[in-house]
Amino acid sequence: MDSLRQLWRDWRSGELRLLLLSLVLAVAALSAVGFVAQRLQGALVRDAAQLIGGDVVVVSDHPLDPIYLQQAEAQGLRHMQTAVFPSMALDVKGDHTRLVSVKAVGAHYPLISQVALRSGMQGQESSRSGPPAAGTVWVNASVLGALRLKVGDLLQLGNARFRIAAVLVREPDTGSGFINFAPRVMMNKADLPSTGLIQPASRVTYRLAVSGPARMVAAYADWAESQIRATKARGMRVETVADSGPAQEQTLKRASDFLHLVALITALMAAVAVAQSARDFARRRLQSCAVLKALGMRQSVLLRRHAGEFLWLGAFAVIIGVLLGLLAQAAMIGLLHGLISAQVRELPAPGWAPALFAAATGMVLLLAFGLPSVLQLARVAPIAVLRRHLGRLQSAPVITVLVGVAAFGVLLWLQAGDLRLGAIAAGGFIGLTSFFALMAWLMLQGLKRWIRGRGASAQTAGGLVHMAARQLSTRPWGAVVQITALSLGLLALMLLVLMRTSLIDAWRASIPPNAPDRFVINIQPEQAAGFLAALRHDGVTREDWYPMLRGRLVAINGRPVFGRDYDDTRARELIDREFNLSASTVLPKANTLVAGNWLATAGPHAKGLSVEQGIAKTLGFKLGDSLTFDIAGQRVTAPITSVRHVDWSSMHANFFVLLPPSMLKDQPVTYLAAYRAPGDAQRMDDELVRQFPNLTVVDVGSLLAHLRHLIEQVITAVQFLFLFALAAGLAVLAASLALSRQERVREMAVWRALGASSRLLRRMALIEMVWVGALAGLLGAAGAAGISAALAHWVFRFPWQPPWLLWPAAMLAAALLAMLAGWWSLRGVLRTAPGQSLRALN
Repeated sequence: MDSLRQLWRDWRSGELRLLLLSLVLAVAALSAVGFVAQRLQGALVRDAAQLIGGDVVVVSDHPLDPIYLQQAEAQGLRHMQTAVFPSMALDVKGDHTRLVSVKAVGAHYPLISQVALRSGMQGQESSRSGPPAAGTVWVNASVLGALRLKVGDLLQLGNARFRIAAVLVREPDTGSGFINFAPRVMMNKADLPSTGLIQPASRVTYRLAVSGPARMVAAYADWAESQIRATKARGMRVETVADSGPAQEQTLKRASDFLHLVALITALMAAVAVAQSARDFARRRLQSCAVLKALGMRQSVLLRRHAGEFLWLGAFAVIIGVLLGLLAQAAMIGLLHGLISAQVRELPAPGWAPALFAAATGMVLLLAFGLPSVLQLARVAPIAVLRRHLGRLQSAPVITVLVGVAAFGVLLWLQAGDLRLGAIAAGGFIGLTSFFALMAWLMLQGLKRWIRGRGASAQTAGGLVHMAARQLSTRPWGAVVQITALSLGLLALMLLVLMRTSLIDAWRASIPPNAPDRFVINIQPEQAAGFLAALRHDGVTREDWYPMLRGRLVAINGRPVFGRDYDDTRARELIDREFNLSASTVLPKANTLVAGNWLATAGPHAKGLSVEQGIAKTLGFKLGDSLTFDIAGQRVTAPITSVRHVDWSSMHANFFVLLPPSMLKDQPVTYLAAYRAPGDAQRMDDELVRQFPNLTVVDVGSLLAHLRHLIEQVITAVQFLFLFALAAGLAVLAASLALSRQERVREMAVWRALGASSRLLRRMALIEMVWVGALAGLLGAAGAAGISAALAHWVFRFPWQPPWLLWPAAMLAAALLAMLAGWWSLRGVLRTAPGQSLRALN
């Protein structure tokens, strides 16, 4: 109870308010970030699930064993089944034919989201759930153009005829393999037997999609994986939202990194604010503790009282902070409602994990950065009542600081969710703290040498600068701490500004407005000239153009490989399928060479392969490994001579493996084109199909829109979370500027007692604060630029441009901020009698 009473007295005196505010702000910001990130990530994962058709999908090239459906029903999961296969569609007269991709869907289709339809080529778009009615089909517009049909006409598939009921504009479960599919014809699964199209040798992809609570879905995925391994089933795999395609996967990863980066910055700033506030509080309480010890209070009693006081303070701050975090996340989710495709009530409810993490972080912040300073109060010497210099606050024990920093580093790593992101943020923070302190110390030493032996009149501008510099150099350690703390606060604020501008703009630019929205495959070599001429006629001036052939990886370093050799699902899928292979004499767009020699693949005498970094990691490839592909019955072997990083979100045509151009000379090559369709894209698609009936034109506009939607969701979330981090940064600035206020007030009072005028002291103090602010602004700008460059290069993989205007802008803003803060903190003492000011400090 003594601790509670002590807490109440200190709170009423105002000595704990800044510390409590910093701690509450830290917990509130972290819990709000955690709650929003948790719920928004759930929404992003749900949107990603739309692309694969469910939370988990079991895919097979043969009819699925009924046990998979039975297990889903036993677990109470919603489910749907589809069958997809290529077939020829024709009009009833047989005058026109078209290779199409038939999808047979059942009663629960689609499991997630809805299908977009039009009643005619130019009809109004509408959304609906459920399969086509029996005896009818929905078709892509390109099918109508190729077969010269319209809605209401008959379409023949195998032995059956179907009435075209609508134009299929968009289906949610396009998956990641859209580039391999012909235009879609969607039919009711009940009509499939009447077509006679499914034969023992037919190439059909069967999919069972399930959806439900996350825990049950994860359990089902684990069960399905183990079932496939136990039965050694070939041609089967389990897909999750992480397998929704390279572009989708990369977008989700960047979204998560952006959200966690804001939380990391908030936590770092909170640590600085708490440490400064606690040190300021301890320094204010030194004299009263010395008096209590002089009156006989034992050190252990004083220690228990202040430790208990801080623990109570931490408990109250955690409770208030979590409640504020809940309110803040509810407000932000409401503001994000227009950008989230589902209703707010459909988002996952806030869980306890973010609250527990924020509470743990708040207590670690208090114990690691706040309590060490306060515990020194119990060690103050009683004689400090008479001899002030014996009552100065000393540095905390090294072991205490190291343990606190280590615990906080672990929390940062957990918050980051990514070792590289956490290392850059935490390592950069610790390294820059040391760098800022060293630079501040060196500059103060240089300042001392500059003022040594110089004399100037206090009435001149040069004299005022000289006096301000001398005053700053008289308390070097205090000045180093203040400059370092102020630099860290400004670093965090400027890093947020750079993240809000440079990094987010770079993310937006990763899917530029002119990104290709059409992919055309199956272009025959003799059609190439005519096809390119048709593009030019319709206004397309720039396109991705690559030769393409398909090959299956059959050996690595001469050893045959099979999907069953790999435990990883992704690796098994890659081995079991055919690769889209290509060649290029220049490094493709959105590709960056990370290892090896590109000319060994693209040069005139090239004989090496270039592989994508992700697939190399998944399959364990390394430079020098020899890969053998089976291409149309011929085996081609070559070594890996380069590794590329591919920005899949750019939506340009990209390939996992590129061959030397010489290897394509005797192979059955077709061509692939990717471009952005100008004007009436649908008319252009129809004209191309009519002119070249064998082509497959794939519209990826909806996928582009989906990825841009995800980016805008996260950018908006970051903007709101930015407010919390901004508040934490301002708390750091307030604490850093208050840190030396007591010493400055004492100095000003002594100067006034010796006859200095208020006008002179005000000008001298403002010049001193300009020195401190400008230096802190310079250091903070340099640190923010360095960390943002590291994040752009190693985490987000964005191009980074040096923000040259940041340095002068930061120095000017920091100088003005410090000057205003200095004027505000000293306005009272300059109007108060010197003796009264000194008595108040005692």
